[in-house]
Amino acid sequence: MEIITMKTAFFILIAVSISGILFSLTSCSDKLDIQQMYDFSLSTMPVQKRIKQGETAEIRCQLHKSGNYKETKFHIGYFQPEGKGTLKMDDGTVFLPNDTYPLEKETFRLYYTSECSDQQQIDLTVYDSFGQRYELSISMQNETTKPSDAQ
Repeated sequence: MEIITMKTAFFILIAVSISGILFSLTSCSDKLDIQQMYDFSLSTMPVQKRIKQGETAEIRCQLHKSGNYKETKFHIGYFQPEGKGTLKMDDGTVFLPNDTYPLEKETFRLYYTSECSDQQQIDLTVYDSFGQRYELSISMQNETTKPSDAQ
């Protein structure tokens, strides 16, 4: 039976330690993978289908995010391909068509006031700071009072 000397045991221990260190260094990456960009969508509670000129419709909105990177900024804007009206945020900000505004909350309300007696459509677009966007269209029919109903 062979007896291992203290010097040999020390070299074996050093060799095993160095091998373990080399193995752990080659199997790991020093790059930290942080996901910054997540999918998102915008939903609304049911919106009224008919609107009269001068009437205001409330649009309750919810931004849904598949993940949360705190540096992500969101903006909202709108375009009105049909009809005429004004759109206002719940904080009082009046939107101009084709401009974007910071979206500070995930749950918010918009108020659309009809300024015509035609069919109306507004196209909402939410953008994130990575260039992703989500679009949502809302249509409302004109509701006019018939002469026989006005008595």
